[in-house]
Amino acid sequence: MASFEIVNMNLKVGDQAPNFTLRDTTKENVGLSDYKDKNVLVLFFPLAFTGVCTTELCTTRDNLKVYEKLNTQIVAISVDSLFTLEKFKEENKLNFPLLSDFNKDVSRAYGALYENFVLDMNGVSKRSAFVIDKNGIIQYAEVLDNAGELPNFSDIKAVLEQIS
Repeated sequence: MASFEIVNMNLKVGDQAPNFTLRDTTKENVGLSDYKDKNVLVLFFPLAFTGVCTTELCTTRDNLKVYEKLNTQIVAISVDSLFTLEKFKEENKLNFPLLSDFNKDVSRAYGALYENFVLDMNGVSKRSAFVIDKNGIIQYAEVLDNAGELPNFSDIKAVLEQIS
């Protein structure tokens, strides 16, 4: 069951990040508050096993050491079931938690939800990136309307370098 503290459709830099708890691919609860001693890069992605999502998360996987040097934990969230995410993580050898927002509560709280997506699919996570500092404050927010675009990882890394 997802839980969150703040519902705000217009999150911006300087806002307190909505806390959340979601299940990961091992069926364990993982929450934003679990990473209080780290910066957190939260990546929302539309659907596992699609081309752009696979590219995004595999690129993130390949750059994990860069994020670790910046004291940053990555978590990726989609509305896929945790069973789908488990297979996606395994097949792509992803080395960070994938969290299931199956009920769409956290995506909605972050303003990262396509109410109407392609092929009549409703309620799919928008491709989005949020950098949250050790104090739970949003330092970077990017919510993309076009699911074919990737977050600006150069800008994300620049922000992380500033706050690390």
